[in-house]
Amino acid sequence: MNRVRPTLRCLREDFELPAGPVDRPLDEIDHPLLAKAQEQFADPGTPHERIAAVDDQVLFKVKVRRWRGAVWPDDPSAEIPLWLVAAGRREDGSATDFYAALAIAAKAARTRYNSTHTPALTTSTYTAHLLPDEQDRARYSAEAAARLERRLAATVHDLARASLLDGHEHQATVGGARLGLQIRANEGHETYVAVRITGSVPDAVTVTVLDLIPGCALDDWFPEYSLPERPLEAAEQAWSNLMDPIAAAKLLDVES
Repeated sequence: MNRVRPTLRCLREDFELPAGPVDRPLDEIDHPLLAKAQEQFADPGTPHERIAAVDDQVLFKVKVRRWRGAVWPDDPSAEIPLWLVAAGRREDGSATDFYAALAIAAKAARTRYNSTHTPALTTSTYTAHLLPDEQDRARYSAEAAARLERRLAATVHDLARASLLDGHEHQATVGGARLGLQIRANEGHETYVAVRITGSVPDAVTVTVLDLIPGCALDDWFPEYSLPERPLEAAEQAWSNLMDPIAAAKLLDVES
């Protein structure tokens, strides 16, 4: 699913919000316009209304209540395909529409640009100053650890629930590593957990994966050299532990 991300300029100047710590990805900020943009652009096949008065970039409209915004689609192959580059509120009784004001400002920016640059722009507007810059991309890179941990948490919990239901190993790939997780009750009614990680991953990722499994003490993980249903593969590490049955029940409650 595509995620819409505000630029730092949009966040600070238009939303009047701080960027906050890097463990809080900007696409997760709680704001009604950003939430609407996430919903509107979730499906890449959904048509969108272009801001026709802006002709130097393709900008799409996003609206919710009094909020108005402009979403810029980067190259589809880009790491961040969608950016919220401008936002504002429609004030009751105002004669100026947000999109009309955006176009007026973009035309003025084009005049300023042409006064100091050669060759002159042939478009009617200039909005490059609204697009993401190096600071935006640096912030995105700095958030990598937080985004990976969120993906790992969701994947590990999904695998745990699936294995609790059938006792077999379930697998998924996250961050370049292949994860396998198996949970089953043994004859003594203990809940046995086996985790395997295939691929070259930093030790910190391994610790994070093990720590994300509910009901298992981090210090009690034991390295294994085979799994219950098969031997280890090349470039694979495996660990085992016992899961608190109360934590297992809570996982299944979330699923239901």
